[in-house]
Amino acid sequence: MPTNKETWNQWEKEIVSLVQCPNCQKPLMLLPPNYPLYDLQCTGCSFRAQVKTISKKPSKLFFGAGRDIMEKVLKSGFMIPPLFANFKRKEQGKEKQEVRFYPFIPKGNLHKYQLSSTARRANYKMFHYQNMDTLPYFIVYQK
Repeated sequence: MPTNKETWNQWEKEIVSLVQCPNCQKPLMLLPPNYPLYDLQCTGCSFRAQVKTISKKPSKLFFGAGRDIMEKVLKSGFMIPPLFANFKRKEQGKEKQEVRFYPFIPKGNLHKYQLSSTARRANYKMFHYQNMDTLPYFIVYQK
């Protein structure tokens, strides 16, 4: 059975195979494992983005990640990275998928929270993406 890390890597590879750079239409490539904040970049321009795979139909709320790196990036004046949200699910026995590209995510769409003291990663600081239904996005792949 694959680990979470292997599964995430598989989902990131899937985006690379399905989607081209939204800026220049050239192929995307994975960044090295544990690269801070970004998951992939363009092979032809300076475009970089995050990838989140969500196992349900498109929704306005989904998990982000650890918030320490995001807070450091925002404090230094950078913007929240563009995001590919990969919504995958089974519906009536059929595989459904929609990949949305969010080019701009305001700070107000991040909801901070902390895991409980009994969680596997006790007291870990995280964030959710929230109210994503209010933001402009592009559907870059649909099945």
